Amino acid sequence: MSFVYSRRTVLGGMGLLGASLMVPRCLLAGEPSELQAIAQQAWIYAYPMLMHYQTLEKQLFNPSAPEYVGGFNRFRHYSQLYTPANREIVTPNNDTPYSWAWLDLRSEPQVLSVPAVTRDRYYVHQLVDQYTHNFGYVGVLSTGRAAGDYLIAGPHWQGVVPDGIKAVLRSETEIVMILGRTGLKNADDMPAVRALQAQYRLCGLHEYTGSAAPVAAPAIAWPAWDSKTGLGPAFISVLNQILTLCPTPSAEQGLRERFARIGIVPGQAFDFAALPAEAQQALLAGIRQAQTQLQEAVGKTRTTLGLFGNREAMHGNYLNRAVAASIGIYGNSVEEAFYTGTRLDNQGQPLQGGRRYRLRFAPGQLPPASEFWSLTLYDLPDRQLVANAIDRYCLSSRDVLQADNDGGLTLMMQSGAPEQGVSSNWLPTPQSGVFTVILRLYGPTRDVIEQRWRMPVVEVVSV
Repeated sequence: MSFVYSRRTVLGGMGLLGASLMVPRCLLAGEPSELQAIAQQAWIYAYPMLMHYQTLEKQLFNPSAPEYVGGFNRFRHYSQLYTPANREIVTPNNDTPYSWAWLDLRSEPQVLSVPAVTRDRYYVHQLVDQYTHNFGYVGVLSTGRAAGDYLIAGPHWQGVVPDGIKAVLRSETEIVMILGRTGLKNADDMPAVRALQAQYRLCGLHEYTGSAAPVAAPAIAWPAWDSKTGLGPAFISVLNQILTLCPTPSAEQGLRERFARIGIVPGQAFDFAALPAEAQQALLAGIRQAQTQLQEAVGKTRTTLGLFGNREAMHGNYLNRAVAASIGIYGNSVEEAFYTGTRLDNQGQPLQGGRRYRLRFAPGQLPPASEFWSLTLYDLPDRQLVANAIDRYCLSSRDVLQADNDGGLTLMMQSGAPEQGVSSNWLPTPQSGVFTVILRLYGPTRDVIEQRWRMPVVEVVSV
C-alpha cells in the first residue's frame, strides 16, 4: 500500500448479515472488466468521504480521544496554535486557532451566531458537507464584519425562516462540519482570540425562536474503523452507511446507478467474501488501480486551484476532490484562501533536512493577499508539523520580518540557527528526512486566482 494511504487510520467494515442479502444479483452477472472500472471510479469517489468520516469518528465517538469535541451541535475551540502533538488532520495551519463543530440537521436546522469584528481581525467559518464540498461560508470575506445569525439547514427542511436570520446556508447532506478559523496577530493576541471564540454560538432553531423542541432523530448505526481493511473492499460497507445521510443529487443519479452494480446502495450491507472469486479479483484490481491513480495525481499537484469548493466549482471532478482530501483535507475555496507550495528545490531535488535553503520574494512580489499570508513546514509523508527548539512552525506577514536592502524579502530554511542574517526570518527544518512547505494566502487577489502570480522556487544555499 502506498504512503498516501498507509499513514492514515482508515475505515472498517460494518456488521455482517446473511450472505444472501449482501450480494447484488446484478454484480454476479457483470463482466470483470466493467466491475473493475466501476470499482476504480467508486473508490476515487468515496475516498474523501471516508477521510471525512475518519475525522468525524475521532471527534464525535471517542470521549477519550484528544480530538473529541463533545458531541453534535456544539463548538470545541482550540485556544492555542497547533503543534506537532496535534494530529487530527494533515497539513494543519499554524496561523488561525481552530473552532470545530459537527451538526446533525435531521430534526431541525442549527443557527450559527457570530459577533462583530474590527477591520484588522480575520475569521471564517467553513461549512463542509459529507461529500467534503465547501457549501457555505460565514466570515469577514464572505458575509462581512458585522454580527449576524445564519441558519444552516439540511436537504429536507421546508420550514419558515424566522426574522433576524441574515442568510440560509443549505447543505446537501444531513451531517455538516463547521471548521472555524480565527486569525492570530501575534503571541500576545491569544486572549483576544479566546474572547472572540467564546462569541461563536450554535443553537437549534427551536431555541432561537422559543418554540417547542422537535422530535429527536433516531440514532445512527455508525460503522467502526479498521485500519487494516478500510480502504480495501470494506470501503463499500462504510460508504453505504454514509450515503444514507446523503440524498442523491440529480447530478449524481447516473453515477449512483452505476455504483449499485458493485453493491454501493445506501443502507445495504455488503459481504465481499460472499462474492464469486472472479468478482472479488475484479474489485480488488479496480481498487489498486484507483490507489495508483490517486498517488500519481497527488505527485503532480502544485497548487490547490480546482481542488476545493462547492459542487458547482468542482465540476464533477472526483479525482480532484480525492487529491484534495489526500494532500490537505478541508482546504478553503479559492475565494477564501489559496494554497501553494513545493517539496522540491530549484535543482529538482526533494527538500531535505540538513540542507540550507532560502525563499526570496523580489521587490513588489510579496504574496498578494488582502488579509495575510504564511509559510508552514511539514514532514513527509505524514504532512505534520515538525518539532524544533524554538517552537516556530511558520513565518507570516504578521511577523516582524526584516526586508532585504532592495525591498525584497528572504526567508531562510535550515535546521540550525542562521550564522548570518536575522533569526526572525528563519523557519527551522528537521535535522534529517524530507519535508514540504505550504504557502497560504488568505484573501488572495485576482492575480493569484488567475495565475499571474506564482510562488518563487526554494533555492539551495548549501549542503
